[in-house]
Amino acid sequence: MNPEVFVDILRDALFLVILLVSAIILPSLFVGLAVAIFQAATSINEQTLSFLPRLIVTLLALSFGGHWLTRVIMEFTQELILSIPTVVG
Repeated sequence: MNPEVFVDILRDALFLVILLVSAIILPSLFVGLAVAIFQAATSINEQTLSFLPRLIVTLLALSFGGHWLTRVIMEFTQELILSIPTVVG
């Protein structure tokens, strides 16, 4: 049981979390930026105008990317389970 093995597992897990979260958050970030520019240009200060498009884009990102997100998580879990003998032994 080397500490390097646990560090590698933790690094891979953190990279996976960053990858999955960015796949959901980045589209919402770009839509929020576009809406903010639109609001600044037109002087419209409506809260629902900034919230609703981001919510819809986030839900669409989850809907379209859900299969990929699930597959990536399942592959990582399978790799973790298959690496148990090398970590324990």
